[in-house]
Amino acid sequence: MIGRTRSIALAGVTGHVIDVESHMAASLPAFSIVGLPDAALSESRDRVRAAVSSSGLAWPTRRITVNLSPASLPKSGSLTDLAIAVAVLAAAGQVDRDLAANAVHIGELGLDGRVRPVRGVMPAVAAAVAAGHARVVVPAANAAEAALVPGAHVVAVASLAELAGIYGNTDACASSTEVVAATLPPAHPQTEVDMSEVRGQAQARWALEVAAAGGHHLLMMGPPGAGKTMLASRLPTILPDLTEADAVAATAVHSLAGTFDPAQGLLKRPPFEAPHHSASAASIVGGGSLMARPGAISRAHGGVLFLDEAPEFPSRVLQTLRQPLESGEVVLHRAQGAARYPARFQLILAANPCPCGRFYADGSQCSCTPMSRRRYMGRLSGPLLDRIDLHIDVQPVRRSGEEDAESSATVGARVRAARAVMADRLAPHGWTANSQANGSWLRTHTPRSATRPVYGALDRGVLTARGVDRTLRVAWTLADLEGVDMPTVEHVSQAMTLRTRAVTA
Repeated sequence: MIGRTRSIALAGVTGHVIDVESHMAASLPAFSIVGLPDAALSESRDRVRAAVSSSGLAWPTRRITVNLSPASLPKSGSLTDLAIAVAVLAAAGQVDRDLAANAVHIGELGLDGRVRPVRGVMPAVAAAVAAGHARVVVPAANAAEAALVPGAHVVAVASLAELAGIYGNTDACASSTEVVAATLPPAHPQTEVDMSEVRGQAQARWALEVAAAGGHHLLMMGPPGAGKTMLASRLPTILPDLTEADAVAATAVHSLAGTFDPAQGLLKRPPFEAPHHSASAASIVGGGSLMARPGAISRAHGGVLFLDEAPEFPSRVLQTLRQPLESGEVVLHRAQGAARYPARFQLILAANPCPCGRFYADGSQCSCTPMSRRRYMGRLSGPLLDRIDLHIDVQPVRRSGEEDAESSATVGARVRAARAVMADRLAPHGWTANSQANGSWLRTHTPRSATRPVYGALDRGVLTARGVDRTLRVAWTLADLEGVDMPTVEHVSQAMTLRTRAVTA
């Protein structure tokens, strides 16, 4: 006798529908799972057997073989526990086979029969709906998250006994299991921040506005206490809301990472990630021994990745950022397969001018040797810095800089207006911000008379070919903020100064 149902195997944020088949043979009792399961999935045998018994259902005394098809696709985690249990019960004739076969089952089983929540429910349900399987059974604690997927017919269950009852088994003891609703840990209260709290630093504030408008990466160099961290933390407050595609992608990543609160719905605001400089490369980019999990750069998709004290990060960590900065995604290869995650973020780097942080103005207060300063700044490699559009100096704040500053709402309105102009102009190419425009488009549409400064700098070796493209992108952003149709030579010259840490607002 064979019982069938379906579940989902996740590879990154990509879900694959798998067929779960259970075969009963008249032989010595045994239970095996085939189809490239990992260790966590192989342990489903014990969880499923205990959950079935705890739910008041009879465990078949047969040789049971469960096949996860396609067999060539690696499967990992406990997400298929519920599907395996349903397939076994369907093969034993304890639940309706047609009802079991016409649904996708997602969930981990507890030994007492509870259906526990799992990570990655949103991309899993989205994959099921995309494959034409709208009826999806999920843990009750994941119901709100699953309901965010358009077109999904979500059935939420708290226990295996409850699901067996839905599938026509009246012997399941649903009342024997005390189901406790899973709750998220209380979130730490978030303090609202605003650009108006940044006093002085008119040049840095203006550079931050340019970065927000065009989606550009930014390096801030200045002494401790100048306000670099304060500025970076307020960048999300002036960024526009995420597009629908970015909101879905960001929510899927946070669902996999276990940092998503379904009560808040889709992530509409740009996320902000600020890992400590002791973080490993795997925690920044993503990693894992079997199937790689998303890292900080993927959790920052659509938002901001802030690296404070950037030269203190290991060189290996910084170098891993180079490929995602260009492609907007990261592909992590492991022995069991490749995981692809979105990683289109704004990189904000903050650094002191030297190890002691006092090498500014005339440098008289600095106690570092020239060699130590050179070694310190050498940790930020040329190829990485070449991918940063804006390089600015942040000077210490003086009392004369305590004038009232514009709020995030005021600055954000200008940013949204500029973004709207960009979106209309770049829509035929599938881009939403100037930072995404490629070199071919920039060279074709930028007036030739305006490009003389950058090509002169290219001939002198001051700019690389990549630097020319990034300078032109910033020039277009400056033009959009000013409300003109095309950048002029003044915009291009000003964009060049933004790569030399000599800002003139």
